[in-house]
Amino acid sequence: MKRKFEVWTVVTWVFLALFALFLVYPMYGILKQSVISKDGQFTLEQFVKFFSTPYYSSTIQNSFVVTIAVTAVTLLLGIPFAYFYSFFQLKGSKFLFVTSILCCMSAPFIGAYSWIMLLGRNGVITAFFKDVFGIKLGSIYGFGGILMVQALKFFPLVFVYMNGAFKSIDNSLIEASANMGCTGVKRFFNVIMQLSMPTILAASLLVFMRAFADFGTPLLIGEGYRTFPVEIYNQYLGENGTDHNFAAAISVIAILVTALVFFLQKWATKKYNFSINCLNPIQKRKPQGVGGVLMYVYCYGLIALAFLPQLYIVYLSFRNCDGAVFKPGFSLVNYEKAVKKLLVRSIDNTMIFGVVSLALIILFAILIAYLVVRRPRPLNHTIDTLSMLPYIMPGSIIGIALVIAFGKKPLALTGTAAVMIIALVIRRMPYTIRSATATLQSIPISTEEASLSLGAGKLKTFLTVTTPMMANGIMSGAVLSWVAIVTELSSAIILYNNKTITLTMSTYAAISRGNDGLACAFAAILTVLTAVSLILYLAVTKSEDIKL
Repeated sequence: MKRKFEVWTVVTWVFLALFALFLVYPMYGILKQSVISKDGQFTLEQFVKFFSTPYYSSTIQNSFVVTIAVTAVTLLLGIPFAYFYSFFQLKGSKFLFVTSILCCMSAPFIGAYSWIMLLGRNGVITAFFKDVFGIKLGSIYGFGGILMVQALKFFPLVFVYMNGAFKSIDNSLIEASANMGCTGVKRFFNVIMQLSMPTILAASLLVFMRAFADFGTPLLIGEGYRTFPVEIYNQYLGENGTDHNFAAAISVIAILVTALVFFLQKWATKKYNFSINCLNPIQKRKPQGVGGVLMYVYCYGLIALAFLPQLYIVYLSFRNCDGAVFKPGFSLVNYEKAVKKLLVRSIDNTMIFGVVSLALIILFAILIAYLVVRRPRPLNHTIDTLSMLPYIMPGSIIGIALVIAFGKKPLALTGTAAVMIIALVIRRMPYTIRSATATLQSIPISTEEASLSLGAGKLKTFLTVTTPMMANGIMSGAVLSWVAIVTELSSAIILYNNKTITLTMSTYAAISRGNDGLACAFAAILTVLTAVSLILYLAVTKSEDIKL
């Protein structure tokens, strides 16, 4: 008997082919280059060189130390912030939510650059304390600077995660604990934190991966504190000589390290495998007394500190500037220079690459989510696993892998818009896939069965019933993917050229050349673009949340 043609089987094999070509094959290229000598012989000398030379191997320790510290500090900042927001009726809560999201949605290196302008050796705050009070502030550079910049950048991610977790707690559990004498701080740690532990682990992983893979912040503010992503970049495109084989070896080590962290988090999450039915939502209380005042001071003070770099960049973009020196007076001269320095092309490329990449991401996310949830087969789970691999890889590794794979014929894509879009889709697809998958898992299959029983075909049911019900989850993941796309630096810096330059790369190029006024103009436009994206999302969805 002839087997009936099944369209989803074709979709499965198409995705396997795409991942094989644009992810597995490039990753194989990195692995191959890391173990092949210049004369074509198998060797492990690059790995021996890395681990036997403290100058290089210390980057592992540095990356782990600063990333673990950033993760811990973001939890310490984000969890109380989320608790106050979720359990108390804070005035201006909508403002707190939107501003906190804006804090984490700009490119991290822009925050580092702004803090240098504020607290650097010639920073405005540094000069103020020195001239007025005679106080010499400590250095913003190195470990402390990376920790401060990344913690203020990433704590809103913890807030968004924990806000969702706190909203899912049934109020009857809180009341039951109070009846048993468990209240206040004791209840927070023994009940609320325990119920939120899966979310805490998920938020910790996201922050860890973001901080570990961050390239721009350590490069600008790290100085002598060298980290993994910066060392990979230096070995591949550094000014003091390059060694592509050594860069490939460091990339392989980075992949193994981040994969280990990822699987450890998965293992830890299984220990807290439970579900909660929130039939009685948390009832927010009004903050009162000294405690209430301290809540407002903490929440608004933290947001002000985190949002200060973006406001300062916008302010400086209107200041008169000559190179790296800001002069008295305000004008549009920085924006006029930006127009002459590829501003229009940068905006066009950012929007074109972003729209095309996001359209592909949404399409792929819908199909992959359906394959994983509604057609759980080994091959489909393989696709799901492959789609998550870029989540645990620094962007520079993706960029290097694509250069190795597609730097020569028959698929010579290096320097083209196509390779930029491929990198963006690969890098930012996991956000939308995870959101779409979680949404589809919550939709009962009986809805689709009812459509089929009424005579609608499988394809029509998928297009007119399943996909519309996934819309909220898709939109939520898509806005995160979009902002990550328009602020992408680590893979773009490997792949871009003058024709494919984006706003993020124009900003970084201006910073690296010491043209501060121009850099602020590009950064301000990028900040406005991300802000408009978020506001449009909230307006269209009428949502007060972004689900991660």
